[in-house]
Amino acid sequence: MKIIIRFATYEVEAELLDTPTAQAIYKALPLKEHVNRWGDEIYFGIPVQSQLESSAKAEVNEGDLAYWPTMPAFCIFFGPTPVSSGNRPRAASPVNVFGKISSLDRKELKKIEDGEEVSLERAG
Repeated sequence: MKIIIRFATYEVEAELLDTPTAQAIYKALPLKEHVNRWGDEIYFGIPVQSQLESSAKAEVNEGDLAYWPTMPAFCIFFGPTPVSSGNRPRAASPVNVFGKISSLDRKELKKIEDGEEVSLERAG
């Protein structure tokens, strides 16, 4: 499963894993939301309910897409967050990693500001 993440000035394709969370998010597409920034993480609320999976973790990798059940939110990690202890991204609490950005451009993601619109749609 592939999706397109589209901002006003940047768009990127992502590959979703074969997990219950990824399938629930894919089913909910298309979506339009407004983003929040938290360090080098972009996140936004989504109308999807999913449980923490057994593989849930707080330490993630650059380019990971994750689901944070607390909000619930769609998260895009591309660098350190305020709770990171080094250069690696860290979520505020455990998240379900459900996908990966195909070609990460940190400079473009850093330009995305709070309140900017994002749309998610199925690729192809």
